[in-house]
Amino acid sequence: MKVLVLSSLAYSLTNFRGALLRELVANGHTVVAVAPDRNEDVERELDASGIGFRQVAMERTGTNFLRDLGLLFEYVRLMLRERPDLVLAYTQKPIIYGGIAARLLCVPRFYALMSGLGHVFSEDSHARVGLRKLVSKLYREAVRRARAIFVFNRDDRADMIRFGIVTPRHNVVQVPGSGVDLERFVQAPLPRQGLRFLLIGRLMRDKGVYEFLEAAARIKADHGDCEFWVLGHYERNNPTGIDEEECARLARQYPVTFIPGCSDVRPYLEASSVFVLPSFYREGLPRTILEAMATGRAVITTDMPGCREPIVEGENGYLVEPRDAEALRAAMMRFVEEPERAATMGARARDLAEKVYDVRKVNHQLLEEMDLLQAPWRAEPEAPEVRRGICDAAASGGATGPVPVRSEPDTVSEPRKVAH
Repeated sequence: MKVLVLSSLAYSLTNFRGALLRELVANGHTVVAVAPDRNEDVERELDASGIGFRQVAMERTGTNFLRDLGLLFEYVRLMLRERPDLVLAYTQKPIIYGGIAARLLCVPRFYALMSGLGHVFSEDSHARVGLRKLVSKLYREAVRRARAIFVFNRDDRADMIRFGIVTPRHNVVQVPGSGVDLERFVQAPLPRQGLRFLLIGRLMRDKGVYEFLEAAARIKADHGDCEFWVLGHYERNNPTGIDEEECARLARQYPVTFIPGCSDVRPYLEASSVFVLPSFYREGLPRTILEAMATGRAVITTDMPGCREPIVEGENGYLVEPRDAEALRAAMMRFVEEPERAATMGARARDLAEKVYDVRKVNHQLLEEMDLLQAPWRAEPEAPEVRRGICDAAASGGATGPVPVRSEPDTVSEPRKVAH
């Protein structure tokens, strides 16, 4: 079977979907990956894995609908050339315009991987109501005939129904995010001296960067041996982005070290004590949280869709209210006052990563749902920790639908709120 995978960034094809693409090839399928930009390292890695690459230009952050019609036209041209049997798209524009193109050309099977609804659908988004309605309508047309829509958290399905993107009859399948490669991200010992709090994420206000800076300043005033790092790529074109000049100013004002974004975050995770992501962006399930857990790091994040999904309150991390620097400081202080928490909670984080978020289990679930597994793989018993979480409410009268069933009840229970 020929599979066309549509993305909005070449780097994501190997960094976020590389294992999935290789599994598709291992199961005997012809895979062609698509991105709007060229990246020699990515193309070299794809080629070594027997995966084709095609470039289709796209304005990733643009909101000009007329210009995006050009993207739709290019996707139609691409599909006419490639003649795929199945199209898998992820992120907003590939899902919307790839899904519409697949409908126009009657591609037999289309699947959408919704890694998060994004900034437009955040509760505190300043996006125009008209823009949100337009995006919702475009999504609706794109996924109207999708075989399945994969989501990363239990909130997205209900919100997609609320915004009119899907109906209760759509086959919405919850999976444990993108998963994490446990052989690449190994459990590492904690630093021997001091506490180092690390934030990894795109440099945007929505990621809670400023709340992290404020919390760091308050802690550093009384605990000078603590360190605070922020690692991420500059965001020059995003409306909430932080560029080089702003980072330089913030580094002078706050006791925080800014580290330019890189392709391998493992050394920084291993050098950290606690991972912090105070995001109020509409996440799917942040991959950075899973990578931190796999490294054996406790996590402090916000009680927001996606972020709260992998956190068992008080066991592998803490949840705080979004946009609350004082609540964030209080959670970080728990590790300052009792440093041993970092070790015990970090060990629990690794345990959950192994049982629930192993990328091999996640990819097996995705390929099984898309009916892309070869016969030998079908015989492999499904791991009890991760079972199919199909949120199809047709048989339950429109109920929210189940979340994946896991072997340990505490990994699926609703996280308890942090009292402040």
